[in-house]
Amino acid sequence: MTPDQALEKVERGDLLPVWLIVGEERLLRDQVVAAITRAALAGGLPDFNHDKFTAGETDVDKIIGATKTVPMMAKKRVVFVRGLERWDTSAAESSEEGKSLPPLDRLAEYAKAPIDSTCVILVAQKLDGRRKLVAAAKKQGFVVDCAQVEGRKLPGWIRDRAKHKGHAIEPDVAELIAEIAGPDLSYLDDVLERLSLYVGKGAPITEDAVAVNVTRVRLADTWKLVDAASTKDLGRVLALFADVYDPRDRGLPLVGAIAWSLRQLLKLQAALGNGASLDEAARRAGIYPAFRAREHAQKLKAFRPRELERWLVVVQETDFALKSSRRPADAILEEMFTRLCKRAA
Repeated sequence: MTPDQALEKVERGDLLPVWLIVGEERLLRDQVVAAITRAALAGGLPDFNHDKFTAGETDVDKIIGATKTVPMMAKKRVVFVRGLERWDTSAAESSEEGKSLPPLDRLAEYAKAPIDSTCVILVAQKLDGRRKLVAAAKKQGFVVDCAQVEGRKLPGWIRDRAKHKGHAIEPDVAELIAEIAGPDLSYLDDVLERLSLYVGKGAPITEDAVAVNVTRVRLADTWKLVDAASTKDLGRVLALFADVYDPRDRGLPLVGAIAWSLRQLLKLQAALGNGASLDEAARRAGIYPAFRAREHAQKLKAFRPRELERWLVVVQETDFALKSSRRPADAILEEMFTRLCKRAA
């Protein structure tokens, strides 16, 4: 099941006796664990009914033994085990000397006939899908997949999270945040919390707020860079870049902001190419207000056919190089602008 399905299940009061929460997205794992724990311990004495263990540091016998403890002045107790991946190796199995089954297999056996008054929460970043525990969890429906959110789904997640915090946010602003701050949800949530505090209770999260709190580069400056590069004025581009480059972040937010700008232009260009009016094209591209759509339509005139697509490839390659190369970030970025200013053959 997905994290959202797990949360809905918990909200309905449908608490399973065993939960296997697996995935690389820590924020989703933490949210599901917190919801299950809160629901299971509601109305009881949490301090007396909540056992926490780490795989590899505690014998699996002790964990299974804890599941048999009767809740104290409560309906349920919680047995939480983190780091299950530590048992997902042959070395971990061999360390359990004298045991008839490896730890994960013993937990799989427990899951066949769990104790109803205990809620066992098993957490791992990643487990081998061939393990009996994983197979049983899938078959019996107690596995929660907390995989990283796909890039195309990040803007929707950001809008939902902003709404949860009490703020409206335009789709294009959500896309901007996803571009410059994604894909780690924990970091994105921290970004949204900072933006929430900055704009104030109930106020919308705007491009200006993002520019001040996240990119450290005004979007107006980003558009100046795009405009100068579109006219192949490398000297002006490098001068503007020198003014806005922040070595502390290796220019990654700047690259993200440029990628977002290009995607806005591409979406507008595609809509206009399909015969949409400027107003309709702006709506499809998520560009507001109307005067900005007119500005973007004017910018499109500086680009040759398919040049925007080439630019986006260059920017994506630059983003990868900044994250993986040992070359100085300013040299990588200057090379990007040189390539953008180069006229297509």
